[in-house]
Amino acid sequence: MKKNTGETTYVPGFYGKKRPSVATSIDDYYHEWEKRQLELKKEKPKLEIPPTICFSRKIGVGALEVADILAKKINYRVFDREILDKIAGNAKVSKKTVTFFDEHYPGNLSELGSMLFGEKSFIKSDYTRYLFNTVSSIACIEPSIFVGRGTHLILPRDRVLAVRLVGDRAHRIKRLARILKITEQEADSKLNSIDKEQRSFFKKVYGKKEASPYEFDMVINFEYMNEPQWAADIVEKAFEVKFGNKIVDRSQ
Repeated sequence: MKKNTGETTYVPGFYGKKRPSVATSIDDYYHEWEKRQLELKKEKPKLEIPPTICFSRKIGVGALEVADILAKKINYRVFDREILDKIAGNAKVSKKTVTFFDEHYPGNLSELGSMLFGEKSFIKSDYTRYLFNTVSSIACIEPSIFVGRGTHLILPRDRVLAVRLVGDRAHRIKRLARILKITEQEADSKLNSIDKEQRSFFKKVYGKKEASPYEFDMVINFEYMNEPQWAADIVEKAFEVKFGNKIVDRSQ
């Protein structure tokens, strides 16, 4: 929540470009969701997820900028941390999504919990349950690019190109200071808080201290590959190589 202190805040993923509002993005999602519900009534329920791209990142490297460039190139829709949190954090909205997912893909959440946390474990948090169902539902509804929230750990691994974007602290501090028009000392302090929140989230939701490089198809280091366009081109090529003609063309 934004504190009323006059302090400049940073929303992870922000990079100064005007993007559709969260409300507009969620409205679009539910329009597609309702349409998909009608389609599924005529089909046999089955989990059919189009090839999906999941970005995991060190906060501040520019992952959302890369995702937006890539989305235009392959005509996919981007769902970032803010949108996912809004859906998963709205109990009324999330329950509808959970009901939809549980009806069409019964048992999938239990299987996911066992896979992540062991046979005797269960998902305690309502938010976590809503997040898992939200991500899975979105992925089934339309070809998507996810940014943040460990989505590569939620979806079937054979349907995902998982990409980790990293950068050294100096790069992240300079980028954050430039975006927010603050000193590098202030940016350093903000990153400490942001990184702490991210570590806390992964520990709580996934039982992990940090993302292992072995979880990903590729890791891109922005200390050296520092142009978002370059990264988007590389990910696009990897996506084509991995999934070929399975990639969904949303322009049709």
